[in-house]
Amino acid sequence: MSTLPVPGVPGGSAVSGASVAGRQAATVLPGVAGRSTVSGPGVAGGPIVSVLGVRHHGPGSARAVRQELERLRPDAILIEGPPEADPLVTLAPELEPPVALLAHVPGAPAKAAFWPFAAFSPEWQAILYGTAAGVPVRFCDLPAAHSLAESEERGEERGETEDGERGEERGEAGDEGRGEASGLRADPIGSLAAAAGYDDPERWWEDVVEHRGDTPFEVIAEAMAAVREGYEPDEREARREAYMRKTLRAALKEGYGRIAVICGAWHVPALTGPLPPAARDNAILRGLPKVKAELTWVPWTYGRLASWSGYGAGITSPGWYHHLFGATDRPVERWLAEAAAVLREEGLAVSSAHVIESVRLAHTLAALRGRPLAGLGEVTEAARAVLCEGDDLAVELIQRRMVVGDRLGQVSDGTPMVPLQRDLRDQQRRLRLRPEALDREIDLDLRKALDLDRSHLLHRLGLLGVDWGALGESRGKGTFRETWTLRWRPEHDLALIEQAALGTTVAGAAAQRARDLAATDRTALAELTSLVEQCLLADLPQALPEVLAALSARAALDTDVTHLMAALPAMVRAHRYGDVRGTSAEGLAVIVRSMLERIRVGLPVAVTGLDDDAAAGLLKHVDAVHAAVALLETDGAGEEVSPRSRWLATLRGVSDRQDLHGLIEGRLTRILLDAGELDDAGDRMARAMSRGQVPARAAAWVEGFLAGGGLLLVHDPRLLSLVDGWLTGLSGEQFTDVLPLLRRTFGGFAAPERRAIGERVRSAGSGAREGRQDVDERRAAAAVATVFVILGKEDG
Repeated sequence: MSTLPVPGVPGGSAVSGASVAGRQAATVLPGVAGRSTVSGPGVAGGPIVSVLGVRHHGPGSARAVRQELERLRPDAILIEGPPEADPLVTLAPELEPPVALLAHVPGAPAKAAFWPFAAFSPEWQAILYGTAAGVPVRFCDLPAAHSLAESEERGEERGETEDGERGEERGEAGDEGRGEASGLRADPIGSLAAAAGYDDPERWWEDVVEHRGDTPFEVIAEAMAAVREGYEPDEREARREAYMRKTLRAALKEGYGRIAVICGAWHVPALTGPLPPAARDNAILRGLPKVKAELTWVPWTYGRLASWSGYGAGITSPGWYHHLFGATDRPVERWLAEAAAVLREEGLAVSSAHVIESVRLAHTLAALRGRPLAGLGEVTEAARAVLCEGDDLAVELIQRRMVVGDRLGQVSDGTPMVPLQRDLRDQQRRLRLRPEALDREIDLDLRKALDLDRSHLLHRLGLLGVDWGALGESRGKGTFRETWTLRWRPEHDLALIEQAALGTTVAGAAAQRARDLAATDRTALAELTSLVEQCLLADLPQALPEVLAALSARAALDTDVTHLMAALPAMVRAHRYGDVRGTSAEGLAVIVRSMLERIRVGLPVAVTGLDDDAAAGLLKHVDAVHAAVALLETDGAGEEVSPRSRWLATLRGVSDRQDLHGLIEGRLTRILLDAGELDDAGDRMARAMSRGQVPARAAAWVEGFLAGGGLLLVHDPRLLSLVDGWLTGLSGEQFTDVLPLLRRTFGGFAAPERRAIGERVRSAGSGAREGRQDVDERRAAAAVATVFVILGKEDG
């Protein structure tokens, strides 16, 4: 075994590179994880460093690392990751993976990074071994304080940057996904796979590592050394590898005799060759930008590990890898049997014979393709052909439930958390709302105390930007039911950390968030209106006065009242019938009075200069507000005029304007007629349908007037006669122009209404014809005979 001196290592330590050329290269495809040792030359029992290059999230690498550590029995373990997380290592046995290290900057949590771990991650298995054996475990990558500062300089966003990957790197198999970013012409795994005759790097990796049962660390190290020959790392990668060497030197200086280093295989050559002088590495690390960083453990999901989720961890099948790691015997048989169980849960008929035949097909495909074990491609094809009988939807179900998986990790109570996180955790337990990775739909009956508290919590979280639940349409009627779709995502923990300064409880933080939004000058009137409703739904009466005050001040300067009109009906219903949430009635009364007055003031401006689409949109709001105002009564606070009377007076003033859109004018006329406020509706219709009006405007007027039903035409012959006379007086071209509007108007009527209108028109026409035929035929016979003679038809 040849040795190479290690500059800067006390005691004359040396790197010994295990030469394996011709030893395993014939039986193992070169390429992925490597091991070498550092030992004192000629000194028995001197310090030994074993560098194990791995693929992050590789089940074969994870199993091999655990076995190698049990064989080596090191007295110190160094793992690629942020050193600030060293105190958190002891919590690992209490956690349920997948979990992630979260690094963030206090006061600016948007600057954050994640280092995810799964049960099949080699680093995670090294941590578990170290904590169980009482061996010190340290992280040796560039500190998060530096990497977060660097990402800030690059302008990267949280969680989607390279810093979001294992040890700030994107890709798997030891940074092989970093190719272009680091100046490589191709990624290492792709190059090695191509050299071995594979067109799929993932399949090559499974064949040579994941399906072998052991990982050839020496051969992998040699392959990586060959791929990196002549390669010069960029500035960022040079800093990372310099810090790894610095940490290794520090561990040797402390006197550890057997050190194991677990890192991405790409870094192995940088840690096992002739190490550069310590002074050179110190120079590389000098002057790095730095921020204050805090770290903790947070739950993670397999969906976030999958590359399709947008988080580029490079693992398309975390569920499959978890199965390979856990199923030590007959993994193909167990996988297909589980797939059959998933299909049976969905009501699909899958028998034991199906499973047996699918297993045979998977093994046959693997043999035909020269693979040591059927991989994901083979078992998927077998499941599609036999279990799913060619149904792609059933295959997609297996993909979603098993290949990716719905596993959500858990952290222990001893994990460092901000008070806001801990309060949410306590409320989740109290309300029996367990976070889950897949969509879960719940129906809440707000008349029940438990469901009402759940609703309050979900609305408060939404106000804080934690969209754990999405509110959908309730299946039942009434205001006492809500339907939510819940799905927990890892970034929710980061959102809670961002809002931690607002308060120590979810309720307190949500109330402060509402106050802050109300006090911001950039908050628009529509947003304030929505904020009022959010405060009601979240039961935040302590924040409501400030929000209402801001709403009142902003409404005086904003002429857009459509959002106020959209929010008013729900407020009025709650004020009239009582809010099942227990919201203060006095607070609701203040909201209703304030909003209605601002709607009355802003409506004349809102109806000016509208096109067809804008008029139709405003019309819906007018109808909704009118229906809501009908529920209001005099508040008893010295008001002599009821809200309804004031609203109708506003509509009467608007309806007399000459510049209204036909749709709006017609609808206001109908509302005032139904309310008994007009006695000249016929005259107004006659003017709207006179020959001086454009046919399109007249049709719009009719549409607005008849919106909501056609019974008025059935019971008012004069109005029906006006519409009929206007239609019969149109030219053919004009009738064609207005036909779409008329069809939309009358098509919205119920079938009985349309039938009754038709019968009225027909009876009116028949009566006219009968009146014209009221003639004595005997007395007219002589005159008729004379007319025939004149026409030359005497024989007629």
